[in-house]
Amino acid sequence: MGMIENRLEQLGIVLPEKDRRGKGAVPAKEAGGLLYLSAQLPLDENGKPVYVGRVGSEVTPEEAYQAARLCGLNALRCVADYVGDLDRVEGVVKVLGLVNSSGDFSSQPAVINGFSDLMIEVFGDRGLHARSAMGAYALPMNAPVTVDCIFKLR
Repeated sequence: MGMIENRLEQLGIVLPEKDRRGKGAVPAKEAGGLLYLSAQLPLDENGKPVYVGRVGSEVTPEEAYQAARLCGLNALRCVADYVGDLDRVEGVVKVLGLVNSSGDFSSQPAVINGFSDLMIEVFGDRGLHARSAMGAYALPMNAPVTVDCIFKLR
């Protein structure tokens, strides 16, 4: 077991299992030492949304923060599936978070902190990253948040 897997165990974090059969999209693509992940949604292990709705009306900011954290857990599972060992992650480079926002909701960065805080919790300083957090009118499966990210590999 690698250092990051030990860290996840110490934190009590269990990465969700994913069934990717029948999916047309590629979940990850490596190029030039960077691993680009397809957008991560707050889905359970069966591919069903754990949270649905617009933040600021059907979903609270606190629930949306947890949804962004779940996006992070799904991203870590995707990386682990692709590279085999999370210790190969040299760092988190860039994150784009989209928040399914009601018209008057403007705290998108606070929502995406759910993802960012998890990366710091797991990787320490290697989890620091550049980031954009924006509102969206609608997201797939009516999810409150989706996160797209790039990791640097060793």
